[in-house]
Amino acid sequence: METELMRIGVSLPDILLGEFDEIIGKRGYSSRSEGIRDAIRSYISYYEWMNDIKGHRVGTIAFIYDHTKRGLSNALTDIQHHYSHLIKSSVHIHLSHEECFEVVVLNGDGKEITELSEAMMALKGVKFSRLTTVASNENI
Repeated sequence: METELMRIGVSLPDILLGEFDEIIGKRGYSSRSEGIRDAIRSYISYYEWMNDIKGHRVGTIAFIYDHTKRGLSNALTDIQHHYSHLIKSSVHIHLSHEECFEVVVLNGDGKEITELSEAMMALKGVKFSRLTTVASNENI
């Protein structure tokens, strides 16, 4: 079965494209397109994994964000306050003048943990976000 290919346009900062080109070269991809297809497949797989998080979970959300982005720090704080019943602890580290790294430790319903993670990762200025969870039958 032949799959129809669609052309899309994507705008990226020079530094991000440079890093991507370096990685696809090291991994031996034949083209940027193949690297982008692989990255999209990985993103879809991660999304599907997140949608399968159910029941009582413990976990972390680790994220890097640009604290100079207007309103971003307040938006992240508001989201965390909305889900404060899930948050057991957090660590905030200043990486540079612009970037902060935060790890939030969670305990609670898997669907709510996913909602919290998705709300934070969708904010403009969040440069990296990774949710990790494990099932737990006991309260921590």
